[in-house]
Amino acid sequence: MVTVLALGAALAYGAADFLGGAVARKSTALKALAWCVPVGLGVVLTSAVFVGGRFTGDSLAWGFGGGVAGGTGLVTFYRALARGPMSVVAPISALASSVLPVAVGALRGERLDSTVLAGVLLCLVAIGLVSMENNDPGAGSHAPRDAGRGRWPRWLDGGPLMAGVSGGCFGVFFIMLKAAGDGGGLWPLVAARIGTLLVIGVAMLAVLRVRGRDTAPPVRGRLLVGLALLSGTLDAGANVLFFVAAQQGMLSLAAVLTSLYPAITVLLARIAYSERLRVVQRLGLAVAVAGVALVTIG
Repeated sequence: MVTVLALGAALAYGAADFLGGAVARKSTALKALAWCVPVGLGVVLTSAVFVGGRFTGDSLAWGFGGGVAGGTGLVTFYRALARGPMSVVAPISALASSVLPVAVGALRGERLDSTVLAGVLLCLVAIGLVSMENNDPGAGSHAPRDAGRGRWPRWLDGGPLMAGVSGGCFGVFFIMLKAAGDGGGLWPLVAARIGTLLVIGVAMLAVLRVRGRDTAPPVRGRLLVGLALLSGTLDAGANVLFFVAAQQGMLSLAAVLTSLYPAITVLLARIAYSERLRVVQRLGLAVAVAGVALVTIG
């Protein structure tokens, strides 16, 4: 069941990232998130009311902290894309987001049998492989519209460094959702969404202060708004699936399988934009299938 839930989360995260990226191409990453995150809050709030459960201050605190970490990871990830090539940024971020929970799980006494461990290791390799894309400076249509350098602190100019930070933030998000426990229903996810929304709001205010004015086009039109709302809904659904998976099983296994989401994004880009898969990405998909098979068998 943990495998099914975690892979479902990967599917939803990958689709949400693809749709959110499509919206960001027409506007900016932050403006896309300004639509996606609130609708996600509505989804998890409705789900939490339906599921019920008594929450505690500790569970809400863990959830809120996880949301702040996840929101920081989103903002940092997009800034990393503005500073370094996707072929470097994506693998670093994806690997960091999965390796950190695996390390924490091991420290907490989680032990995987040899077959599952081999599958997890293959999945870690696959995450890096499927995330690799061409380093094409002219591929402006694939970069967020707000990817200009602007006036940011010098220490934020390193793409690989920021990629590692973003992956670490995503990893902390996974860890904190696990720590929130399952006794309070889905309410920790509500707190997490509030934390993420707070980070996005602060980031938007910071951008306005740095640039002085907002010249980017807004998210408008039925199609674009619909994609943004669907992205937020899928992202919230992915949060729910991962949260349940992490509570029912080991954090390390749930986090690694969920972190396969770049494979879904790559496949959707292949279908929608006729983007060719590189040999390394095809290899990564094959390795991912092998890894998931070993995890399932184990």
